Amino acid sequence: MQIALELPKVFDDRPGRSLILAAAARAVARFCLDARVAPGGEWNEAYTAWVGSQMRKVARRARGSHWTATETLAGVEAREGEAAARVFVPGPLDAVDPLIQRLQVGGTDAPTDTPQGRADVPSAVILLVDGELEMSAGKAAAQAGHAIMLLLAALDEERVSRWIDDGMPIDARRADREDWAGAKAAVDAGRPGYAGVRDAGYTEVAPGSLTVIGVDPETAKGV
Repeated sequence: MQIALELPKVFDDRPGRSLILAAAARAVARFCLDARVAPGGEWNEAYTAWVGSQMRKVARRARGSHWTATETLAGVEAREGEAAARVFVPGPLDAVDPLIQRLQVGGTDAPTDTPQGRADVPSAVILLVDGELEMSAGKAAAQAGHAIMLLLAALDEERVSRWIDDGMPIDARRADREDWAGAKAAVDAGRPGYAGVRDAGYTEVAPGSLTVIGVDPETAKGV
């Protein structure tokens, strides 16, 4: 799955990391919940093949005319504050559309910011990023997209429906040691309301690294 992040050329002009991660995760969620992905939908075959594989995600940066050009491609877009992300219908890595191929994979980092997500919305889910790992914003965005997929798949239908109705609120943040240790323990114990992503290790982190943990406070609290 290819993910395009709208990132200005000047580093300090870019949205903060928490906004980028929330936008990317919401775009992935919108794609996976789109009716065109369901059986009989026009994207179902491509989606099913991707889910049945390693489900790799690649984040790229785009701006200006290159960003505008990707509007013509099949996929969905999501925003969080100043951040915008587009997710495209997945396919083989050797068959990526030229409009996406020309977007650079490197240079996807962004300023660290104070999380400005939707923590004030009761139905918001939380994406915790391991603060000890040195991941670029692009890498973390791809991991956040995977985390939201795993978390939503673990929640009951009524809970997911309310989250959708509330605008898919996401609070993405870098976890401190205490929060990360608690969330990791919950993932290891298989507690409801938690879902962790272990990376294959193709880029930036070691194989098996726990990168992002998705948390649904409502489900976790009810246990």
